Amino acid sequence: MSIQNEKELQGILKAGKFVALVRDVLVQLVRPGISTKELDSVAEGYFHKFGAMSAPKFDYNFPGFTCISVNEEAAHGIPSETKILQEGDLVNIDVSGKLDGFYADCGISITVGTSQKERVHLCQAAKNSTLAGISQAKTGNYLRNIGKAMHLSAKNDGYTMIKNLAGHGTGRKLHEPPQVLPYEDKKETFKLNEGLVLAIESFVSTGAHYVYEMNDGWTLKTRDGSFVTQFEHTVIVTKNGAIIATK
Repeated sequence: MSIQNEKELQGILKAGKFVALVRDVLVQLVRPGISTKELDSVAEGYFHKFGAMSAPKFDYNFPGFTCISVNEEAAHGIPSETKILQEGDLVNIDVSGKLDGFYADCGISITVGTSQKERVHLCQAAKNSTLAGISQAKTGNYLRNIGKAMHLSAKNDGYTMIKNLAGHGTGRKLHEPPQVLPYEDKKETFKLNEGLVLAIESFVSTGAHYVYEMNDGWTLKTRDGSFVTQFEHTVIVTKNGAIIATK
């Protein structure tokens, strides 16, 4: 969507604040020995408390309130009682929700327990990449420059970018046009307009360029076991640069 008035602006900011709150609560609970289902159950409580709806569950009948992916899983990991986080794991927490008619989406990858330098670096690379993309989210800029900046950042940090996952427009639905590719498509001529709401995200890997869907019909992972980290913010495009709704 493109924001047309103050009510819509405040609606996106409120939704963004909510999903960011859930994200941050779950991040604080991550530790060795906790299951991804336990984390998701905490998120469920927050959705009920705030009168919000889980976007993946509401829009797509996803079997969880949040997507929690581990190590070589890039996205859409199903919360499970049997998936117990271990020391040194990489865990991605992706929270998207609908609150008072507006959607917002965010995600972050972190290490579990004692930090391993290489894995911390991979998490930071995903954040660097997304923030590089967000720096291009200005009115009148080409959409492709977001992807160009993200891809270059990941490459400069020594990693590859997963190319068959992408960001997207959001606001009135979880997924709206335009698709925000994590690399430059030189044929793309779309220009960013004032007030456009985007979920900008990168999926940075230790070697893979693509992911595939597992037999559960949801989880996306690398074929070669390469690790993947993700970082995502919902932003509002303005002439002065992006407003991050999910800080």
